[in-house]
Amino acid sequence: MGNSLKAIVAFVPSDECQKYLLEDLEEMPVDKMVDLSGRQLRRLPLHICSFRELVKLYLSDNNLNHLPPELEQLQNLQILALDFNNFKALPLVVCTLKQLCILYLGNNKLCSLPLELRLLQNLKTLWIESNCLQHLPEVVCELSLLKTLHAGSNALRTLPAQLRGLQELRTIWLSGNLLSEFPPVLLHMPFLEVIDVDRNAIRFFPSLAHLPGLKLVIYDHNPCRNAPKVAKGVCRVGRWSEESPEPRKRSGAVIEITLDERPSPPPTDK
Repeated sequence: MGNSLKAIVAFVPSDECQKYLLEDLEEMPVDKMVDLSGRQLRRLPLHICSFRELVKLYLSDNNLNHLPPELEQLQNLQILALDFNNFKALPLVVCTLKQLCILYLGNNKLCSLPLELRLLQNLKTLWIESNCLQHLPEVVCELSLLKTLHAGSNALRTLPAQLRGLQELRTIWLSGNLLSEFPPVLLHMPFLEVIDVDRNAIRFFPSLAHLPGLKLVIYDHNPCRNAPKVAKGVCRVGRWSEESPEPRKRSGAVIEITLDERPSPPPTDK
């Protein structure tokens, strides 16, 4: 009954209804975190923008499609979660929050990202999975401190060559896209540790044995004719993954590789 009532109240834009949905959140929390996930919100209450020392703001799983310009007041914000909403474009005010380290934009309706995203030079983790991206926006390649990029479940067919400039990038998740070949740019990124190209349309894998930083490659559910060759100690998840990446030719010894389970996405840091 409570959830049904909140769903009804969410469509009434009065201040009284917003106060009910916020459960009387009127003062700056001691832990400098506000979690308004799953509150059926259609707009961000302006008084939240007065919490100028706020560090974490979670707005996941609402009905938001815009944000107020007053959000710019939150210049100490480091984590912003906007996933599972109705954004068709990233509000430009987000790009004014220059202390952001983690930005969750997954499960929206984004077809592009604004050039102003380049202003977020402290960004280390970007989630843009489950959107409507047909190309990885080149502005992502300007986020010099980016370490983790989640871009799965879009409609990507290629990756821009400029991606190799992200020398801090360690993990890239590309599962559920439309890649018909292994992205060539990834072959020139020796610092990558995790590559996930699960559930694409890749038919042939080049050797990845020259990537010294690689620890895990996930290539399952591709119509491939071969497994990617990897250096000793690198885990593979996919067809033929139990076989040795570099068979020994001088003896009949079998090299065993123990595969870890596929890692889950990093838990939300709340």
